[in-house]
Amino acid sequence: MHTSWNRRRIVQSTMLLGTAAAVSAPWVRRVSAADAPTVANSIRSLSNPYHATWNKGGAAFAKSVGAEYVTLVTEANSEKGVSDIKALLAKTGGNLVLNVDPNDSPDARPIVEACQKAGAYVVTQWNKPNDLHPWDHNPNYVAHISFNGVPAGKAMAEALVKAMGGKGGVVALGGILSNVPAIERKKGLDEVLAANPDVKLLDFQVANWTATEALEKTNAWLTQFGDQIGGIWAANDDMALAALEALRADGRAGKVPVTGIDGIQLAVEAILNGEMAGTVAWDPFWQGGMGLSIGYHAKTGKFDPTTQPKEHREFYGKGIVVTSENARTFYDSNIKTEPKLDWNDIWGRVTGQIQYG
Repeated sequence: MHTSWNRRRIVQSTMLLGTAAAVSAPWVRRVSAADAPTVANSIRSLSNPYHATWNKGGAAFAKSVGAEYVTLVTEANSEKGVSDIKALLAKTGGNLVLNVDPNDSPDARPIVEACQKAGAYVVTQWNKPNDLHPWDHNPNYVAHISFNGVPAGKAMAEALVKAMGGKGGVVALGGILSNVPAIERKKGLDEVLAANPDVKLLDFQVANWTATEALEKTNAWLTQFGDQIGGIWAANDDMALAALEALRADGRAGKVPVTGIDGIQLAVEAILNGEMAGTVAWDPFWQGGMGLSIGYHAKTGKFDPTTQPKEHREFYGKGIVVTSENARTFYDSNIKTEPKLDWNDIWGRVTGQIQYG
């Protein structure tokens, strides 16, 4: 048993959600009815604001159906992520609905196979191999949810170029190289750079989605390139905010525009303050709750995954581009108050079947 791990998770969850009751530790005694499935989110880290909001969505859904809720975190460790899921499958006897953002694309396969073997139902998000499909693992692999990262990366690059006046030097922070969203978002950036010859990419560095690495790399860039830096593009908000922190220390916040992707609270507030030029919101609250809802509906017999069209098995959700033009409206309706979602509207944000290049 992972007693020390549980204690650490409970403390973090309590800090983020405001109550220890909102998130169950993985190995506490089940309090739900014997036939009711446990619902679990497996995410990267509760210290990441994006996944902290994802976790709140999961807790909200679990509360709506009276299910026991478990939060697993990988801490960017693939082995830990897969191992914790297998341990939870054993603990629940497979009576589990899992919503998982795999740490890395290859992790999705052993997770899906373990869930199918145990009789659990699983929804994956963001990362999976292109040749791994829900319909090949019926009925347990219910769905895969993603968002098309190319237009998101492109929209933020365009917002950055506009904020820079159409010319100057750009530095860019990327996610994990093998992650599908990191690859797609970088492609969107590249398309905009190719269309704007007066904007020069000074350097692109992988910061693995983390603020710590992004801060180190941005500080190095500020020393290396100085005033040549006219804008900073980041593949997620965590890295963008770290870059902004470096700019603040350098006295250039608000002078050098920054863009991110995820739509977390601090990023939207930075847009309102004139320090960031934009972000793209995926609504992690929806991801954390609806991923569980889709799996729960399948597990409890509300629909049969095998009869669903492929655009319900692998689909893109909706992203919202947030800039200074709509940041206040977005903040008031999505951040200032907790979103009120219809957890039964499981296909409401489907925007098309995922396409593979």
